[in-house]
Amino acid sequence: MTKIEKLLIKLRNNPHDWQIETLKDIAKRFDIEWRQPGTSHVTFRHPNGTKLTVPAHRPIKPIYIKKFVRFIDEGEGE
Repeated sequence: MTKIEKLLIKLRNNPHDWQIETLKDIAKRFDIEWRQPGTSHVTFRHPNGTKLTVPAHRPIKPIYIKKFVRFIDEGEGE
């Protein structure tokens, strides 16, 4: 099990107190592109074309972490 897979398990089990840099690292591992044109939000784009926008405030709210995990697993976005 890789470090990124362990981080994804931790995200599932505890969606509190995460930073946007962690989500960017996980996205990179799964070939998901991201962009941050300003400083307030990051938009992740799945290879299937769906996208998910996450506020970059610290800490990230648990609802966005849950959406991100679902986005990684199933490619479901906004």
